[in-house]
Amino acid sequence: MYAILDIETTGGKFNEEGITEIAIYKFDGQTTVDQFISLVNPEKPIQEFVVKLTGINNNMLRNAPKFHEVAKRIIEITSDCILVAHNTSFDYRILKTEFDRLGYNFSRNTLCTIELSKKLILDQPSYSLGKLTKSLGIPMSDRHRASGDALATVQLFKLLLDKDLHKIIVQNSIKYFDNRTHKLKLKKLVEEAPTLQGIFYMHDAKGKVIYLGKAKNIKNEVTKLFLKVTKTAKGIQDRVQKISFDSTGNKLFTILKYHLELEALSPKYNIKKKKKRCIQNFNNDDFIIIEKGRKIGEHAIILIEDNEVFGYGYTNLHYQENKLEILKSILTPIENKISSKNIIKNYLNSHNVEKIIRL
Repeated sequence: MYAILDIETTGGKFNEEGITEIAIYKFDGQTTVDQFISLVNPEKPIQEFVVKLTGINNNMLRNAPKFHEVAKRIIEITSDCILVAHNTSFDYRILKTEFDRLGYNFSRNTLCTIELSKKLILDQPSYSLGKLTKSLGIPMSDRHRASGDALATVQLFKLLLDKDLHKIIVQNSIKYFDNRTHKLKLKKLVEEAPTLQGIFYMHDAKGKVIYLGKAKNIKNEVTKLFLKVTKTAKGIQDRVQKISFDSTGNKLFTILKYHLELEALSPKYNIKKKKKRCIQNFNNDDFIIIEKGRKIGEHAIILIEDNEVFGYGYTNLHYQENKLEILKSILTPIENKISSKNIIKNYLNSHNVEKIIRL
């Protein structure tokens, strides 16, 4: 069951608006089974631009019921319903704010016809209610009045339900007041994360990398990130839709690849640190660093040539390491040699590696 609504307000500062009119149509997926339409006395003046937009003025609301007088009816008609509106985040916020003032926790699952339209009615020049309904041939009367806008939303929602043949898109678009969809998303992402050492990429809905992480155990690090409550962590949790990863096999490669990718991608939620220039040379001009690979029998290799970092990669045959020309063809060249040199030099100063072969 759905409760399709529209609310007109006084305008004004965020979360200080008052309701001037509300219309709710209880909809079973086929027909309207109940309705509630009322002007509301907001007990505050209406902004002038809103009066011009809606035609509702202060005199019209003088004898209208106050919100606390209609609150019970709103609770009854929306009970066990999913709230549907064109830009539900606005209407739902306004309702919750009014109920909060009464000390009542008003919680409903919601659906937004703007979001659904963008998924089911593609390539529209505008998804505003007026322009969208006009382009779809949906009649509208009393634009910017609660009843007129809500009735148009009912017709739009009918169309969207018909277009969603398997009812998967509508079901997946429900926003639950207890955040269960969000929690299930994060749980699924943790389950998919490997226990390997390496770096991981967090992608948004468009596939863009919004955060890059490094870890000895990727699954543990992802779990920690999803348990944090900082502003940055919340931003990542809200936007992440997919996690990809790159196994490294050892700490040196993890640090090196992390910094190389950080410079290349500049993800939104990674803290940008000032770059340090390396002023010290390696103790030898030409040598190979050998570390543990990603699997048994594999080596992780870094080639230093003429006191500069040539490249890095993996080998699984000894002759690949013994033939310099073959080794060079296997390794991935490093462009940012100063940054890489600094990372490797600092690592060698504080850590032991599996083997160093001087050339």
